Amino acid sequence: MIMSFLENLDWRYAVKSFDIDKKITKEKLQKILYSIEMTPTSFGLEPYRVDVIENSEDLKKIQGFSFNQAQVGNCSHLLVFSARTDIMDRIDAYLQLASGGDKEVLKTLEGYGDVMRGFVQSQSSEEILVWAKNQVHIALGFALAACAELRVDSCAIGGFLPDKIQEFLKLDEKFIPTVLLPIGFRVENPKSKKVRFGLDDL
Repeated sequence: MIMSFLENLDWRYAVKSFDIDKKITKEKLQKILYSIEMTPTSFGLEPYRVDVIENSEDLKKIQGFSFNQAQVGNCSHLLVFSARTDIMDRIDAYLQLASGGDKEVLKTLEGYGDVMRGFVQSQSSEEILVWAKNQVHIALGFALAACAELRVDSCAIGGFLPDKIQEFLKLDEKFIPTVLLPIGFRVENPKSKKVRFGLDDL
């Protein structure tokens, strides 16, 4: 199993052109989203939102906000990862979820809640956004690995206009688009060998 995972990592590459006629099954999409849900994050807060776009017209619009990068327009699905800035509300929601709505259990979690709130209060809004974006990239890594395991192609993209995408998707201002992940199936295999620094450079 481990060898299979490593082989799948060798197989994956940043696809620049997807086969527009090949679509990811609902089952595989749900597995990719599940990998994001299971991502380990700071305090377990998962301070992000993921929007799934598959309508071809919407993809073309977002391609225009992404410096016309082809893979945004011809992918099967586009995952838009947005960092959250409403962390205090997220903490409250997390504690409710962890307690299962039981008031007595909730009381036992208040100490942990205070630790989380103390962290947020010790940071500026800019620092909190950086922290949330860091969590987004952990989730992105899990999504990329899940795609490789499922033999679904992908290409992480950081070059786009966040304000335009936020407006187009009608996102609340507390959600900041951070990274895009077009997924689908490659048109062709890579023509050049993957380049990576060696283990001694880690």
